[in-house]
Amino acid sequence: MSLQAKAFAFLFPGSALVNSLLATAYISIFPNLLLYFVPPDINTGSLNVLVSFAVGGLLGDVFLHLLPHAFLGEHDHGHGNEHVTVVVDNQKNVLLGLGIFGGLFFFFIMDKMMRVFNGGSGHDHGHSHGHSHGEEKEHHDVEPLAVKKSDSHEGQLRQRKFEKEGSVKSEPSASNDDKKSEKGIKLSAYLNLLADFTHNMTDGLAMAASFYASPAVGATTAVAVFFHEIPHEVGDYAILIQSGFSKKRAMMAQFTTAIGAFLGTVIGIIIEESSQLEKGAAHHSHAGILGTDLRYGDLVIPFTAGGFLYIATVGVIPELLEVTGSFVKDRRQAVTEFAAMLVGLSLMVAIAWNDVAA
Repeated sequence: MSLQAKAFAFLFPGSALVNSLLATAYISIFPNLLLYFVPPDINTGSLNVLVSFAVGGLLGDVFLHLLPHAFLGEHDHGHGNEHVTVVVDNQKNVLLGLGIFGGLFFFFIMDKMMRVFNGGSGHDHGHSHGHSHGEEKEHHDVEPLAVKKSDSHEGQLRQRKFEKEGSVKSEPSASNDDKKSEKGIKLSAYLNLLADFTHNMTDGLAMAASFYASPAVGATTAVAVFFHEIPHEVGDYAILIQSGFSKKRAMMAQFTTAIGAFLGTVIGIIIEESSQLEKGAAHHSHAGILGTDLRYGDLVIPFTAGGFLYIATVGVIPELLEVTGSFVKDRRQAVTEFAAMLVGLSLMVAIAWNDVAA
């Protein structure tokens, strides 16, 4: 038995039901505990490197584990040179493709509605790790305007004494803007928590579906999600701190969203158990979805793959594409992010390769 197999056997020693709950505990508890050691003003560049590593792991899991399993099923451990005939069911593949689109579309709807409810103020959802950087930029943009206004008022005051009344009138509007801004940040924080809760539910569904698919797929998905959750939780934590949460309150809020992961796992277990009962009752018949042999539980893996694709490509990568304008700094940051992403992908390749060779 390889070292990898021993490690997975130690971490996930039970049935699919037990292992999916254990995996959910791992991906929920440990990343949140790490927040205690994270400074609230974590460097954006360092966080982006972690995010790049996580993106490589997520995409590696999608293309090397989830999608191959969804379309091909568990690999056959046949011996000798026996001939294996593969029958392609186009209708089944269409349904699996729709499942992938469903996962991507679900996250698109969630992302879009979060922006609508937040007044269209940008990436205020659960994957906005560059949010703090953007806000700093906004504040820097506002400050020079305020200085210009005050300079112009001073010039006018020298010319006309009664202009003082006009300058006093401008102060309440500025304070109202500050209140509006503070209210917007608070709203974005709670919307961020709601998006995080929903995202964690999908992670929980992924844990259940993966372990019911096979122990190997479950273990690799758990690894990918775990490494994604670390920068994800740190990014959300930074947003909450910026929104006025205390460190203790921000950590408690993040722990609360972890309930979503366990809820998703329980829902996934119920779906998988009922799907297995259906398969047992109609083992030799094609009484599945639209005449195929697919059960609804079989669509959870493609749905998860679609969700992970959206998270990685639409939710995170666009933020990694942002630059500061300093060529030397951006070049160094880009090379570091490329390397981190390839390391994350390589981890998934190594796990998949050893699994196939086992």
